Amino acid sequence: MLPSAHAPGTVGTPADPPRGPAPSGPARRRRIGPAAATALVVLPASLALWLLSLRDVRLDGMGDLGLLQVLPVLFWVALGLLTLGFCVAASARRTPHGCYALYVLSLIAMLHATPPLLYGEMRYSWAWKHVAVVDAMLRHGGGVPHAGGFDIYNQWPGFFQLNALIVRATGLETPLGYAMWAQVLANVLLLVPLLLIYRSVTDDRRLIWLAAFVYYSCSWVGQDYFAPQAFTFLLFVSVIALVVRRLPSARLPNGDAGRSAWPPGRLALLLLIEAAIVSSHQLTPLMLISALLLLSLPRRNRRVTLPALAGALVLTIAWNATVARRYVSENLDSFVEALTHPEANLWSGLSRLADAAPGQIMVSWIDRGLSAGVFLLAALALVVHRWTRRTPLPLLVLSPLPLVLVNGYGGEMVFRAYMFALPAAAFLVAALLLPAGRRAPARMCLAYIALLAMLGGLLFGYYSKEAMNRFSAGEVAATRYVTTSTPANSLIVSVTFAAPGLETDYDRHERAEITQEGIDAKRLLARDPLAGLEPILARAGDQPAYVLLNRAQYADVRLNGEMPRGFVERLASELSASPAFTPVFRNADAVVYRYDTPTAGGRR
Repeated sequence: MLPSAHAPGTVGTPADPPRGPAPSGPARRRRIGPAAATALVVLPASLALWLLSLRDVRLDGMGDLGLLQVLPVLFWVALGLLTLGFCVAASARRTPHGCYALYVLSLIAMLHATPPLLYGEMRYSWAWKHVAVVDAMLRHGGGVPHAGGFDIYNQWPGFFQLNALIVRATGLETPLGYAMWAQVLANVLLLVPLLLIYRSVTDDRRLIWLAAFVYYSCSWVGQDYFAPQAFTFLLFVSVIALVVRRLPSARLPNGDAGRSAWPPGRLALLLLIEAAIVSSHQLTPLMLISALLLLSLPRRNRRVTLPALAGALVLTIAWNATVARRYVSENLDSFVEALTHPEANLWSGLSRLADAAPGQIMVSWIDRGLSAGVFLLAALALVVHRWTRRTPLPLLVLSPLPLVLVNGYGGEMVFRAYMFALPAAAFLVAALLLPAGRRAPARMCLAYIALLAMLGGLLFGYYSKEAMNRFSAGEVAATRYVTTSTPANSLIVSVTFAAPGLETDYDRHERAEITQEGIDAKRLLARDPLAGLEPILARAGDQPAYVLLNRAQYADVRLNGEMPRGFVERLASELSASPAFTPVFRNADAVVYRYDTPTAGGRR
C-alpha cells in the first residue's frame, strides 16, 4: 500500500528526501529515464494494433453482448498493451507529463472512438433525438413549438441553443456531423478540469495521471453522448475545479489556495458556468448545490464555497420559478411523494432486470460490481492514507448520495450519483493503487491487474448494448424516408425508440411507440399483433399511417424484454402477409409499411 509520503506537497505529507544534487537547465529537461523511454515505444505499438484490429470487425455478428462478441483479439491485446505501457511509465518518477497525457488521450480514443470508426453513423437514438431538437430550434427561430413531449427542451434550452449557435456560426446545416464524435470530444475536454482538481490536491504527477487513467477506466455509465447531461457534467466538474483550487487545503504553486475572496473576473466566470448548467439540465444544478453544500461544512472552506453556493442556489431557484415553472408545478406532487419513499428511490434503478436478456442481467451485475468496487477501494484509501481525509475529495464522493434518497430520477439516480462521485473517487482509488519506494515497479503489477479489471467492467457496460445502439446506413435511410417523404400529419408507428432520427421534423407527423402503450394494449399485441395494432392505427383518423421496423428494434426487444421475445418477428411476418399493409420502403436492415385504411364497405 501507498505510504503517505508518496504525495509530496499534499497537506500533512512530507516531501521525499533529496537524493543528491539534481541536474538543472536543459540537461534536466532532456532526461526521462528508461521507464518513460520504454513507455514511449509501447504507446505507438498499442495504437497501431488498435487501428489494425478495426479492419475486419463483423458488426452483423453482434448479439446479446454487443461489440464484446465481435471485437477481435487484437483489440484486447492493444488495450492491455496500452495499460501496461502506462503502468511502466507510472513506475518511475521522472516520466514527463507529456507521456502521461498521450497515454490517457490514447485510452480515450480506444474506448470512445472505436464505435464511430466502425459504424459510420451516429449511435444511440437519444443522440439523434437531441439533433432533432437542435434542428427544430433552427427551423423555428429558437423555440420548439407544438412540442408535446419536446416541451421540456423549451424549459431547459441552454445546450440546444448553444449548438444552434455553433451550427449557424459554422455554416453547417445540422450538428449531426460533429455530434457522432461527441463522446470523444466530451471526454477529452473533461480531462482539463479533472487535472485541475487533482493538481489542487497533490503535485505528484504519477498520482495525478493515474487518477485520470482510473477515472476513464471506470466511467461506464455512458452519459457522455450528444446530450445536455454530458455538457452540464463537464461544466459541473469545471465549477468544482475552480472551487477546489481556491480552498485552503489546495496545494498549488501559483498561490490560488487560501485566498479569501474571489477575484471579480473569476467569480463572473464561475457564475456564467453555473448559469449555463441551470439553463441546460434539471438534475445537474441539484448535484452542484449538494457538492458545494458539503464542501462548505468545514469552516475554513466557507469564504470560498459560500459565494459559489449562493450563486448556484439563486440561479436554480430563479430559473425553476420562471422558465421551468410549468415542469416544476406539474411534477411537484411526484417530487414530494419521492421524498417520503427514500428506499424506493434507492432501489428503483437496481430492480428492473427481470425481463432483460440473460446476457444483459450479467452485464448489469458486472456494472454494479464495478461501481461497488470503486467505492470500496475509495473508502479503503481513506482508512489507509489519513492525508486523503484532509482533502475535499471525501466530501465530493458523498455529495451525490443525498439526492439518491430524495428522487429516483426515472430509475437512474443511483447511476447518476456514481457518475458525479467518480472524479473524486478515482483519485482515492489511485492513491491506494500507486506504490512508492524502490519496489514501485513490482508493485505496479498489482495496479496493472486492477486497471485491467476496471476496463473489463467498463467495456461490459459500455459496449454490451451496441446491437440496439448502432444504426446502419440502411436504418438511417428508412427513418429519413418515413419522417420526410410521407404526407404531412401521418402517424408513424414503431415498436421501440431504437430508430435513428424518429423525431426529425416532429411537427410534420404523429408518433406512436408500442413499448410505451399501456399494459392491456401490450397484452393484446402479444396475443395478436395485428389486432393489437388496430387501436393504435385508428388514432390516425383520415390521415395515412406507417409502421417502421428496423434491425435495432429487434435487438432492443430482445435485450430489454419490454415485449415478449420474438414479438417483432411475429409482427413483421403478419404485416408482410396482410393485404392491409403495403411495403413502401425496404432494404436489408429496415422496412416501412403503409397502412391502407378499409373503405366504408369493408374493402381495402
